[in-house]
Amino acid sequence: MPFQDVNLNDGNKIPSIAYGTGTTRKDQDATKYVTQALEVGFTHIDTAQIYHNEDSVGVAIQESGLPRSALYITTKYSTDPIRQSIKASLRRLGLDYVDLYLIHHPMFVEPDFEGAWKELEKIKEEGLAKSIGVSSFNLEQLQTIVRFSKIPPAVNQIELHPYNYHKNKPLLEYSAKHGIVIEAFSSLASITKYPGGPVDAPVNAAAKRRGVAPNQIIMAWVRAKGAVIVTTSSSENRLHEYLSAADIDPLTVGEIKAIDEAGARGLPPHRGRF
Repeated sequence: MPFQDVNLNDGNKIPSIAYGTGTTRKDQDATKYVTQALEVGFTHIDTAQIYHNEDSVGVAIQESGLPRSALYITTKYSTDPIRQSIKASLRRLGLDYVDLYLIHHPMFVEPDFEGAWKELEKIKEEGLAKSIGVSSFNLEQLQTIVRFSKIPPAVNQIELHPYNYHKNKPLLEYSAKHGIVIEAFSSLASITKYPGGPVDAPVNAAAKRRGVAPNQIIMAWVRAKGAVIVTTSSSENRLHEYLSAADIDPLTVGEIKAIDEAGARGLPPHRGRF
């Protein structure tokens, strides 16, 4: 079964897995990578003003021949006046609107959270973005936005993996209470960036029981937390593997608990702590 869409608090839907163009695609021509992701079956493409690749993402979108309604495009604000920024992003992408527009990081709008959010609300009302949200906002910052918002954030995109889940649990609980969807980036860091830690054992055991790859177990764990996955790879085989994670048996309560508890024990000693 393919990854299903997730309902947002504004009545729209978001695909539950996205191809991210940050990190390895930042400051690069992303055309061939986005083209490959679309051909493999990704429909949600995540980019940002600060990645400096919106123009090549736009080329891939146009060359795909896919109808706009079949695609879900996210981009993010970082610099310049917000209205000027969204219009420049749309021009680079070759689009009339994006499906999701995020404040990329609180540092780009603080201390004027209220003024920035009101600009995003106008952008949504004018149809330049179907949904609006934030990225890398902690609990206090998200609460600040919610307090004065006329249109609450639909999404908060954060780094989320077993090693920082315990720290982020209050944020996830608050978000669920207010209907704010969590998007998770860098989830695979727990087994790629931080190998050899406590999480490896329960992840590998769950993978062995199902005959699947450990990265698919991490994705199943993210889904169990109710989050949307944002991932990336230059490997076509790896992208197929990511999408096929939707077909594996869900993790059991015991498996989820084992991964959570292992993550709470912290990173391998040489990797420091969150």
